[in-house]
Amino acid sequence: MEREAEAEQGGGEADLERRLRAFNRQNSQTFKFDLKEQEERKKLCDEVLKELQKELGPSCQVTCLETIRILSRDKTVLAPLTTKLGMLLLIKLAGLEHTQSSRKETSNFGVTVEALKCLCNVVFNSEMAQQLSMDFKVANGICERLKMHRDKNLAHEVKFFDLRLLFLLSALRMDIRTRLKDDLQGLQLLTDVLENKLDIQWSEKYVVAGNLRSHPLSDVQTDFAIEALKVLFNVTYDCSQKQIDEDLVHRYRYLTAILCHSLLLNTQSENKTEEFHSHTINLLNNIPVSSLDLLFSPSIECGTIDYNGKKMDAVEVLLAFMEKRIDRGTNLKEGLTPVLSVLTECSRIHKDMRKYIRSRVLPPLKDVTNRPEVGTTLRNKLVRLMTHIDTGVKHTAAEFLFVLCKESVDCLLKYAGYGNAAGLLAAHGLLAGGRGNGVYSDDEDTDTEEYKCVKSFINPITGHIEDPKPNPMDGMTDEQKEYEAMKLVNMFDKLSREQIIKPMRVKADGTMGPLEEAANECISDRDSSSDSD
Repeated sequence: MEREAEAEQGGGEADLERRLRAFNRQNSQTFKFDLKEQEERKKLCDEVLKELQKELGPSCQVTCLETIRILSRDKTVLAPLTTKLGMLLLIKLAGLEHTQSSRKETSNFGVTVEALKCLCNVVFNSEMAQQLSMDFKVANGICERLKMHRDKNLAHEVKFFDLRLLFLLSALRMDIRTRLKDDLQGLQLLTDVLENKLDIQWSEKYVVAGNLRSHPLSDVQTDFAIEALKVLFNVTYDCSQKQIDEDLVHRYRYLTAILCHSLLLNTQSENKTEEFHSHTINLLNNIPVSSLDLLFSPSIECGTIDYNGKKMDAVEVLLAFMEKRIDRGTNLKEGLTPVLSVLTECSRIHKDMRKYIRSRVLPPLKDVTNRPEVGTTLRNKLVRLMTHIDTGVKHTAAEFLFVLCKESVDCLLKYAGYGNAAGLLAAHGLLAGGRGNGVYSDDEDTDTEEYKCVKSFINPITGHIEDPKPNPMDGMTDEQKEYEAMKLVNMFDKLSREQIIKPMRVKADGTMGPLEEAANECISDRDSSSDSD
């Protein structure tokens, strides 16, 4: 380390490059550094920055920037890089100075790419760098260059790391996100970038032309599209909660048509396709639900799954994605809840989509000999999630099934059983039955003949027909029964007094309340009656 620092202070450009390349090779995969060498790394970083201010050849500049990129992985040595001078130098080398002339001067793509990588590391690790990026309008410079994304002379790596840096800035700084959305027309620009990278052609308004599913995306296309989707997620993060004008409605519908097409695309590998679809689904959560009818538009040209005149191919992809994430069983909160949320909100608003999803998830009941949570169907898997240890997963899965049942308590109990549904019903204040607040069509649910024949034998708590069990009180005298009953009462009383359990009751409004409230109400009513007498 000391030899590299000494090389900065003496020797020519070739010697500097040779020594730094040796350091770079040795530390290319180093992400955790020795604390004992912290001061040496700071010194090296400072000296390399000074060298970069000189007139160096492109090859030496790239080598110096590679060294800074490696050093910038260590948060403890960022001080020289997070000064105004250090940040301006990296911004200039990345071609992101907010002036047209500076962008024309940047001609060596190798230098530009390495400088962008350095900026990504520094911005990610330093709040000061994030503030300076805001002050120096780095996002403006990126957007100006992204407008040239159709220029084939602009290297793919430059465009890719432009998006990566823009993602970090818009994720870490709300003011940059707001500027990108409101002042820099980020939604329109990034939609155009995504559209171009996916080679999309239009046959009519909001309708992608042709069947491109037979041509998988290349890895380069996929990685670039994923970065664009990530920035678009930041730009649209809170759009569904705001009132939008007619132009924005058009922009969101235009983007939704692209996202629908994205769901129908494949990549070079199954894992990459899943990653691509995951980011697409994350973005769909930010789109106003009124625009998501384009997911099952009858005009989808490459659609093959027809339901009531609508093409359900993209919906089928969402269902397959959901089932795959359920089967994986890990990281369900981040991996599963986004797709469940999209399916739930679409089913709440769009009748045709809800009916199709219900036909796939909650087909008419025939066999009720097993508990609802036992089995391999989508219904079984989702009912199991209704009692998941993660509250977010449990609530999202239960809400999805509740909406498919048009928020009817009786319907939900039919498919899930009271034991599995109790948590959701308590949250909605529907333990006493009834319906939720959603507005749905009046078409009636029909039971199969098989279900009607056994309906009266179903245990409403477990949701299935239980095998006959012997009555434990058979053969007991009345005195023995009374003794066992009092024994049970005393046990509950002890647990309640020691605050191990708290007896509850269902109140008139369908919510839960302490049982002692009912006792107090009875005493109050009795006292009132006594006073009136």
